[in-house]
Amino acid sequence: MKSKAVVINHKDNVATALDSLKVGDTLELGVGGKQQTIKLASDIPFGHKFCLSPIEINSPIIKYGEIIGIATTPIAPGDYVHTHNVVSARGRGDLTGGTK
Repeated sequence: MKSKAVVINHKDNVATALDSLKVGDTLELGVGGKQQTIKLASDIPFGHKFCLSPIEINSPIIKYGEIIGIATTPIAPGDYVHTHNVVSARGRGDLTGGTK
């Protein structure tokens, strides 16, 4: 069976959709050597991210084992992770001690 999403690094708190996914879809994903079941709370376009575990406001979004952004709202497992709830931390001169 073709995988519908991928978790790139065991540290990641998001997965990437390998197909367009629909709200209510339930996915079985391998995360850090364990199987995790995620029920999608939103439609997820191909190539976009969704949350694997609860992420609090101002907490890091981790993909590739690296921080790629900061949550601007609480994000629940299965939620769509995109510009409406994440701000980039890279290359931001306006953030003191921003991510390098």
